[in-house]
Amino acid sequence: MPLEAPLRYVRPAMRKIGQKLKHDTTHFGFENIPRSEKSERVRDVFSSVASNYDLMNDLMSFGVHRFWKSVFVEMITRRPNLRVLDVAGGTGDIAFRIQTKARPGTRITICDINAEMLTVGRKRALDRGILGREDGVRWVCGDAEAIPVPDASFDVYAIAFGMRNVTNIPAALSEARRILRPGGQFLCLEFSRVVLPILDQLYDRYSFSVLPWLGKRVARNESAYRYLAESIRKFPDQGHYANLIGAAGLDQVCVRNLSGGIAAIHSARRI
Repeated sequence: MPLEAPLRYVRPAMRKIGQKLKHDTTHFGFENIPRSEKSERVRDVFSSVASNYDLMNDLMSFGVHRFWKSVFVEMITRRPNLRVLDVAGGTGDIAFRIQTKARPGTRITICDINAEMLTVGRKRALDRGILGREDGVRWVCGDAEAIPVPDASFDVYAIAFGMRNVTNIPAALSEARRILRPGGQFLCLEFSRVVLPILDQLYDRYSFSVLPWLGKRVARNESAYRYLAESIRKFPDQGHYANLIGAAGLDQVCVRNLSGGIAAIHSARRI
């Protein structure tokens, strides 16, 4: 039998194997790694910077992240007895902001995959005198792709600067829809794609020089903040991410750019 004959069968099989291997890998910043490793790598990054996380946010953004978060929290529909899930919110920064504006009966649950970040958040809650209060915050250690809560149990799903760190974004978005009640609100604040000329070039230079330097000097972890800069570039742009949200079964998808697109808020509803 000529050599070309078996190759006709080998080549398609090799293509299938190649496609499978491709789908079994994902990005960790600019590095390609097995999907099975990403959650642990991300967990290690945030474990190492947990104690300096909020301070680094102030330094990196010159405090602008506070404005972004204020806009984000203001977009939450407030009413009595609201059930809010704050995903990847371990340090409590978003949850505490929501709580200060909450109507009576509001209950907030923080879900974070990283135990160290949750520990930081609980300490902050203790300092604020809200740990253990009836109207305090509930803390859950869990993965955004498999949130340990029942179906249709929350009115609001909020995630700030966490979606780009999940391994499987469509799976996380499907989870968001699953846990929302009909009419429930989805809100995501995330670094996005700069839409203003010149600003994009300045932002690139800043991200890949200043962020790692700050990480080295303040958090004693240069590689963690290099990963931060790289992970922002790998996250889908505003339009692509909006399409993913819609594909997960959420409706009324809207995008609001902040600071020229350095960050963006995506909102949607479960109808």
